[in-house]
Amino acid sequence: MKPSLRQQLERLALRLAELDATLADPKVAGDMKRYRELSREHSEASALVDLFRRYQAREHDLASANELLAESGGDAAMAAMASEEASAAGADLAGFLVALQAALLPRDPDDGRNVFLEVRAGTGGDESALFAAELVRMYLRYAERQGWKTETMSESASDLGGYKEAVFRIEGDSVYAQLKFESGGHRVQRVPVTETQGRIHTSACTVAVLPEPDETEEITLDPNDLRIDTFRASGAGGQHVNKTDSAIRITHLPTGIVAECQDDRSQHRNKAKAMQVLTARLREKERSERAAKEAATRKSLVGSGDRSDRIRTYNFAQGRVTDHRIGLTLYKLQAILDGDLGEVIAALQAAQAAEQLAALESGEA
Repeated sequence: MKPSLRQQLERLALRLAELDATLADPKVAGDMKRYRELSREHSEASALVDLFRRYQAREHDLASANELLAESGGDAAMAAMASEEASAAGADLAGFLVALQAALLPRDPDDGRNVFLEVRAGTGGDESALFAAELVRMYLRYAERQGWKTETMSESASDLGGYKEAVFRIEGDSVYAQLKFESGGHRVQRVPVTETQGRIHTSACTVAVLPEPDETEEITLDPNDLRIDTFRASGAGGQHVNKTDSAIRITHLPTGIVAECQDDRSQHRNKAKAMQVLTARLREKERSERAAKEAATRKSLVGSGDRSDRIRTYNFAQGRVTDHRIGLTLYKLQAILDGDLGEVIAALQAAQAAEQLAALESGEA
């Protein structure tokens, strides 16, 4: 085990002792929010420190076995027993080390949240809108495979049946942990249905995955900062409300951020859903601004929607999907568009874990 890693674990053991004392304080027990936060931290630290203690115990066993081996002299039986114990202890230590490293990797506090998934057509006109619809279908199919629930928040259809933009809420276990890597520019290379000469075109869409805010931690919005407009729903799913102005558009005046919902018959419910989306977008804006200050070179969440701004390319002629962030290319384009995203997501999660582990081992994490 590297010294930097051991130091982190030793500091964590000291922190656990502090938490034991703090949680025993009656004043802390009276503040339920703080008590829950400290209890959660205690539970995580306790599991890690227990694993570290087991690692230390096997270190001691390994040292004792090596000492016995050195003192065995010509006693073949003693040497064999010591060698076997040393081998077993070494294998256990390797396993404990992997578990400790994985447990120490930084966790995104939003990983367990539901999400708002936004898909917008970018460069490429009608072809971009058609591709946006295919991306929506891909994510909804993946959500179905995971057993997640999906709900349409708003959609704006294009003339040829695509989407200018669409926003969905996805609810389930660890949705954000799996979909957060999808944020960014998605590029498609193919012969569009509108192309008469068979030429390959490049179009782009942007995807944003926003964690749903915790209702107890929502941003406080000043009603004076909001402009709320009502209008008649249009497009697929909106026919039942065309006679009344039940669709809602909310504009946050200080930032210009807009959210709308037209999916429900009830104006009240549409307003509540639009407020959810608006809050998520404002929260993501704050999150992005903090990230920009911490790392000025980090790219923005979505990008410009330009052809050159992409995280992934879908090439129909070659039947391949390439994720440019990790250099992953898979020749299973149709399967992926049908919702088979598991391999791509697992590779992105593994790449992030490897990066975090490298930082942890260097003492930067």
